[in-house]
Amino acid sequence: MDMLQGQLSGGLVDQLSQQIGGADREQTATAASGIVTTLISALARNASSEDGAAALSNALDRDHDGGILDNLMGMLSGNVQPQNERAANGTGILNHILGDRQGGVSNMVSQMSGLNNNQTSQLMTMLAPVVMGMLGKTKRENGLDVGGLASLLNGTVSQQQNSNPTMALVTSFLDQDGDGSVMDDVANMGMKFLGGLFKK
Repeated sequence: MDMLQGQLSGGLVDQLSQQIGGADREQTATAASGIVTTLISALARNASSEDGAAALSNALDRDHDGGILDNLMGMLSGNVQPQNERAANGTGILNHILGDRQGGVSNMVSQMSGLNNNQTSQLMTMLAPVVMGMLGKTKRENGLDVGGLASLLNGTVSQQQNSNPTMALVTSFLDQDGDGSVMDDVANMGMKFLGGLFKK
């Protein structure tokens, strides 16, 4: 999570806010944090089974070595085409990670940040390859096997639940049946917790 927050530097948040139609910078930073938190939590859930962890590990080895992080600005602006198209296929990545919960996640993050649903969906599509690239890079550099990868994700979620109030909210959202009961809490939380994360 620290590495991901580091990637989402001031310049990158500016770039993201421009790419989604000149959105408010603070709202974009808030939404980006919520999206990253949600994707990490969802990946941890997916990797909690042996089959899920193995599938994720194989996907990282095949398509997500972290090379996409070398020129994030260029990729997000569309000026640089990634060598591996699957590594940058945010829509495909989201389908794998979130499945039919994409709409609910977009709604949740929109209520947290103040962005509209279309802007949030765009941001999710742009950030999904970044999260996978960072995870793949971490796996490669640390020589993590399937079990190590699952432990990394679960450990991150556990740690973040203590320090990042959004993680507990996201986890309960992903665990629920999709009836939207967490949405009231999301709206109440708003930007209080997330807004300060990217203020530099």
